[in-house]
Amino acid sequence: MSKIENLEAFYKHKFNDIPSLPPVDAGGFKVFNLTETTSQRTPLPYARYDFFKIMLIRGNHRCHYADKSINLNGSTLIFFNPSIPYKFERIDKEATGFFCVFKESFFIENHRHGNHDLPMFSLGGKTVYHLNDEQDNEIAILFEKIITESNSQYKFKYQLLFNLVNELIHYAIKMEPNEHIYHHPDTNSRITSIFTELLEQQFPIETVEQSINLRTASDFAEKLAVHVNHLNRAIRSTTGKTTTNHINERLVAEAIALLKHTNWNIADISYCLGFTQPAHFTHFFKKHTNSTPTSVRLV
Repeated sequence: MSKIENLEAFYKHKFNDIPSLPPVDAGGFKVFNLTETTSQRTPLPYARYDFFKIMLIRGNHRCHYADKSINLNGSTLIFFNPSIPYKFERIDKEATGFFCVFKESFFIENHRHGNHDLPMFSLGGKTVYHLNDEQDNEIAILFEKIITESNSQYKFKYQLLFNLVNELIHYAIKMEPNEHIYHHPDTNSRITSIFTELLEQQFPIETVEQSINLRTASDFAEKLAVHVNHLNRAIRSTTGKTTTNHINERLVAEAIALLKHTNWNIADISYCLGFTQPAHFTHFFKKHTNSTPTSVRLV
């Protein structure tokens, strides 16, 4: 099983100085021009990364993606997600282009839904798009807009950045209008897909009377009629993360969305998310974000 690398490890490898991190409610979103990154003697390791990445790169490169190696020539738009391990090699050392990184919460906080249904982020979906000169120019313009807004002081810039990233994604989707239906290659993949669907069906939470019913790995295992150990092995082998990791990340993302976009009190939010006491929710939130619910609400 490939190991999991986080954003901090990624930044340490790519930059002489680690860039300033975005606020907790920004979903980890950062965008870069490739000229900002340092030239590497060795590429990043083959691993799963705990964030999504969209890259426009020009030149001759090689990508080891899941169980295949892909040679890239010319201009290419590539989508990476945490479920698939990869390793990217720059054969042309003076590469040009752009890339942005973000957590799934970047989508949830702005749209209240994850991005699992998008073909480029789905298991088995198309991830590599070869571009002609016109397409390269249009996507580069989008990235330049993203960089401009990312550097701005606009109060609602992360909502605007979400819209620009969404435009980038849908540009790629329109390039493949007849995407074939993906068939799960094995039982673990199928279980992971059903688990993800059950998890997402509980969100978004839209009223204070609504609350989630599936809160633990055991809850999901019972719903799927499998042993919890079987579920955990399937999720871990497919995504590199535990069932509990997925549940906690989704709870944190929904909590941030509710704190930012509703005026519900923290007790109501904690009960909606399945916590029996607001203090338990506050402890959970601080453990996973290093911030308190109140501090996020005040941003």
